[in-house]
Amino acid sequence: MTDTLSAPHALAPATGPTPQKLKRSIGVVGGTLLTLSCVTPASTLFVVVPDLFSGLGTFTALTIAIGSLLCIGVAFCYSELGTLIPSAGGEYAMVSTLAGRLAGWLVFVLSLLVVMIVPPVIAMGTADYLAPVVHVPAPLAGAGVMLLATLAGLLDLRANAWITGVFLVLEVVAAAVVAVLGFAHSERGMDALAHGQVATGGGGHSAVTAGLVISGLAIALFITQGFSTAVYLSEELENPRRNVARTVLATLAISTAVILVPVVAITVGAPDLETLTSGDISGMVTAWSNSAVGTFVSLCVALAIVNAGIVMVIQNSRVLFASARDKAWPDPVNNALSRLGRFGSPWVATLVVGVPGAALCFVNLDTLYGVTGVSVTGMYLLVAVAALFSRRGAHGGTRAWRMPLWPAVPVVLIAVLGYVLVQQDTEYLLWTGGITAAATLYWALYLRPRQDSRWLVSLPEDAGH
Repeated sequence: MTDTLSAPHALAPATGPTPQKLKRSIGVVGGTLLTLSCVTPASTLFVVVPDLFSGLGTFTALTIAIGSLLCIGVAFCYSELGTLIPSAGGEYAMVSTLAGRLAGWLVFVLSLLVVMIVPPVIAMGTADYLAPVVHVPAPLAGAGVMLLATLAGLLDLRANAWITGVFLVLEVVAAAVVAVLGFAHSERGMDALAHGQVATGGGGHSAVTAGLVISGLAIALFITQGFSTAVYLSEELENPRRNVARTVLATLAISTAVILVPVVAITVGAPDLETLTSGDISGMVTAWSNSAVGTFVSLCVALAIVNAGIVMVIQNSRVLFASARDKAWPDPVNNALSRLGRFGSPWVATLVVGVPGAALCFVNLDTLYGVTGVSVTGMYLLVAVAALFSRRGAHGGTRAWRMPLWPAVPVVLIAVLGYVLVQQDTEYLLWTGGITAAATLYWALYLRPRQDSRWLVSLPEDAGH
C-alpha cells in the first residue's frame, strides 16, 4: 500500500538538467478570465445542457444546482491543495505529493482523458450555432475549431488572457439574453423546478426518477468542471498562495450563476414540455424574439466555443508539459513535451493536445460524454482523498489557504462521489476502467521499476512566493 497511500512527503526532484519553469505573468483577473473561459459557461449552456434537458426535463436546473453544491466542496479541496502544491501538473502533482505516486498517476490518467475529450466535445457544438450563417458538418466544424485553438495556444499566455476575455464578454451577453427572454415569456411557475417531468413523445410525459438525477450528476459536475484550470495555471499566477484559491472560488461562483440562471429561465419559459426536452435553445430564443436575435445569440455561442477551445488547449498542454518535466515518459518523449517556444508556451505539448483533439471530433459523441463524466467524478474522488492528507506531517505547517470544515468536507465528498460513480452506465465505466487498467500496467511495468528516475513530481523553486 505504500505506493498507493503513502505518508505525505515531498517527492524527490527530478535528476539531470534543471527542469524548465513557466513564467509568472498573470494575476487574479487574468487567471479568472482564462479559467472562466475554460468553464465556458455559455457554450456549456448551449452544448452540454440540452442533453440534460432531454433526460431530466424540468429537473435539469435542480440537478445542476446539486452538482454546483458538490463542487463547492471540490473547490475547497482544489483551493487548499492548489496553494499547498502550486504546480502546472494540477491534480496529479497534488495527489502524488500527498497520497502517493500511484494515486497521482491514476489521477493523471483520468485528467488526461478529460483534457483530451472535453475540447472536441465542446468544439463539435459549433456547427449548430453557425447554422444561421453557414452549414458545416459537426465533426468538420469541431476539427476546425480545435486546429484554430491550437494555433492560438502557441501564443503568449498574457495575450491569450485578453483574447479570451473579449470572447468571454460575448458569451456572458448571450447567456444574459437567454435569461431575460426566458423569464419574460414564462409559461410555468418556479414550482415546476421541483416537479421533474420529461416528454416521452406523442404528447406524453413521465416523472423523472431519483436514479436519473443521480446519474445526471456526473454531467452536472462536468458542467462547472473548468474551475480546476486555476491549479494548472498556478505556476504562471503571481502570488499563487493567495491567488489560486481566489481564482478557483470566484470562477465557480460566477460560472454557476451564468449557467444556472438561464437554465431556470429556459425551464419556465419553454412553451411546452416537448420543446424543453428537445433542448433546442436557439429555436426557443428565436420564438421568444426574432431571427436576428437568434442569429446574434448563435454567433456569440460559436465564438464562445472557439474561446473555450483556446483555453482548454492552453490548460491541457500545461498538463503534458508538467508530466514530461516529471519524467513520466521515455526520454525522447519527455524532451519533446517539455520544450518551450519563443512565446514561453510548451509548443510540442500544445500540438499533441490540439491535433488528436481534432481527430476525436469524429468519434461518437455519447461515448465521449459518458467517459468524460466518469473520469471527472473519479478524478474529484481522488483529489478529495488527497485532501485528507493535506495537514499531516510537514504539510500541516506549510503556509497555504485552508478550507473550512476539514476533514468533514473531503469525507462527505468521497462518500457522495463514490455513490455517483457506481451509478453510471456500465459501458462508460468499462471504457474508463479499461484505460485506467492499461495505465496501471504501464505504471507497474515501466514507472515503478524506475522510481528513482521516472515519475518524479517536482515543485517549482519559487512555489512559496
